[in-house]
Amino acid sequence: MLHRALAGIRVLDLSRILAGPWCTQNLADLGADVVKVEHPERGDDTRGWGPPYMVGEHVVGEHVAGEHVAGEHAAEDGSDARMSAYFISCNRGKRSVAIDYGKPEGAARLLELARDADVLVENYKAGTLKRYGLDYVSLKAVNPRLIYLSITGFGQDGPMADKPGYDYVFQGMGGLMSYTGQPDGTPGAGPLRTGVAVVDVSTGMYATSAVLAALYQRQHTGEGQHLDIALLDVAVALNANQGANYLVSGNNPQRSGNAHPNCAPYEVFRCADGHLILAIGNDAQFARFCDVAGRGDLMADPRYLTNSGRIENIVALRAVLTDVFPARTREEWTRAFDAAGVPWGPINTMEEVFAHPQVRHRQMQQTARHPVMGAIPMVRNPMLPANPNPLQPPPLLGEHTHSV
Repeated sequence: MLHRALAGIRVLDLSRILAGPWCTQNLADLGADVVKVEHPERGDDTRGWGPPYMVGEHVVGEHVAGEHVAGEHAAEDGSDARMSAYFISCNRGKRSVAIDYGKPEGAARLLELARDADVLVENYKAGTLKRYGLDYVSLKAVNPRLIYLSITGFGQDGPMADKPGYDYVFQGMGGLMSYTGQPDGTPGAGPLRTGVAVVDVSTGMYATSAVLAALYQRQHTGEGQHLDIALLDVAVALNANQGANYLVSGNNPQRSGNAHPNCAPYEVFRCADGHLILAIGNDAQFARFCDVAGRGDLMADPRYLTNSGRIENIVALRAVLTDVFPARTREEWTRAFDAAGVPWGPINTMEEVFAHPQVRHRQMQQTARHPVMGAIPMVRNPMLPANPNPLQPPPLLGEHTHSV
């Protein structure tokens, strides 16, 4: 089973925020023993990124009831048993140890942990950990098999290597926001970021793949390596077809709202009682749509016979469809689309997402139980089937310091 694929692999997680923790959560989901190293006072920044917060079941006011509730499961100082939803989203399955490696004794403790680690993940500015003797060269000397993953904004070298950066910065800098948003001259025109930190999450996924490949390679070479993953690099790669469109044509992609740059009609339309997504991917699907809509004349129009023609004449086609859709409700349209094999989709709220029968069937919402926090709602890792074993919860700050 994949959920035990990395059993026996020890990961030291020195990362904070989202990209690094997303990677190490993937590794924990795959069975690795992930030890999250946090500052004894501050912990991961996202512990304070709320509301919303979950408060532990065994809490009186703002503090854990009792000096050492549930033994090692309480925070090391027995206080403040709460978790932000943000922290919960990317830290399940890990053990937390409180170490200040800015002090010599803390750096020595971390060095001892690194001797037996398989993977170390950090996302400090380039050169930061070298000041404490915790850079790759230093740790390679005591553990040649160590796979050392550095996640930074700009990479380990280059003219901007010493600069910090957040996801939002790279959505703009990498090009994503230049073509995301309503086009100029329309209501709400201007660049937009995505509603989730897509560069951070994608960096975490690229980093996960890199670690797995490095572990596989180590089986053949017996040696670890330094992995250099930069958010800017990922942001540039995420442009996908838009980046390729530019490289092939030399033309900058333009903001097109909810429309697709390469397929049409492929966007959001307003029905009599709300919105839906029409996703026409080929000419046959467009013909079926025209039949459902009672607009055979559109298929007879030479401007719309092919996808290329529809892209070239999207403004005129959009104007026609904007008048067509309000004639029926969403349910009427979607029943007809399903019967005819026309691709479409709803625009769900989070409440509707987790109530959807397919999402429920796939068991995407799961629960982890923590001895202090109680039941913590989680989202299943899509790499894994519905887990027959209980999910391991995110840790309190310093929860496992003594046991580790």
